[in-house]
Amino acid sequence: MDLGIILAVATMGGLGFIFAGALAVADKKLRVEENPLIAQVNEVLPGANCGGCGYAGCYDFAVNVVEGKAPVTGCPVGGQDTSIDVATLMGIDASTSVRMLPRILCCGDNEEAVKKMTTYYGPLSCSAMAQISGGDKLCLYGCLGGADCVVACPFDAMVMNEKGLPEVIDELCTGCGMCVKACPRNIIEMHPEDREVFVFCKNHDDPKTSKNVCHVSCMGCGICARKSDGGVVMDNYLAVIDYDKFDESKIPFDKCSTKVIRKNNFSKN
Repeated sequence: MDLGIILAVATMGGLGFIFAGALAVADKKLRVEENPLIAQVNEVLPGANCGGCGYAGCYDFAVNVVEGKAPVTGCPVGGQDTSIDVATLMGIDASTSVRMLPRILCCGDNEEAVKKMTTYYGPLSCSAMAQISGGDKLCLYGCLGGADCVVACPFDAMVMNEKGLPEVIDELCTGCGMCVKACPRNIIEMHPEDREVFVFCKNHDDPKTSKNVCHVSCMGCGICARKSDGGVVMDNYLAVIDYDKFDESKIPFDKCSTKVIRKNNFSKN
């Protein structure tokens, strides 16, 4: 056999042996032992890896829970049962967690929202419409109707209704929040499932403009704010509920001419 080949093989073998030894020593010296509690917490999580907790996945969430950086009630998919399991493993008490659900804060459907004089031709995607022309509705704050939120939902918990607005199927929703991230108009918000009253509008136009672009927009009259003792405030012509001060009994639902402040998304008070 050629001497050069023998030397090459010997050299590569020697280097491989040296590097293997170095890696073995490094593994022993630099090894960081994982807290076994992480695996235990990860085991009781639903494994959806949806990101609804704000972390990269269930394992990442488990790591942050064990390190004290995430609350034991932080998994929206698992709900209260998972929170109790995680809290038990962590040796702490879990306060009763309230399930979070998305709410569509817009009633400007294909019948109520005023259409533009020109027809929109382009990708039927909310993100595309928001960047190109704003869709075919005059309102610059309402639902575009492109169903990006429906497509983004990994649990089939959202559908587009016959009037062109998304609806949430509460029974299927895990509260992951993917629909919220998908909406370019920010009309979808996460709220506790026992919260009933909302302002179903995001329009900040002046009263005359808002009336001209949608028949069910907030008119900015401020009656609800004046009557609510701080439970409702006006933000640039839009009524906004301060749930820390909110008292349903003080809200003059009957005074709202367009019924945008009310209970239940698709039934008027």
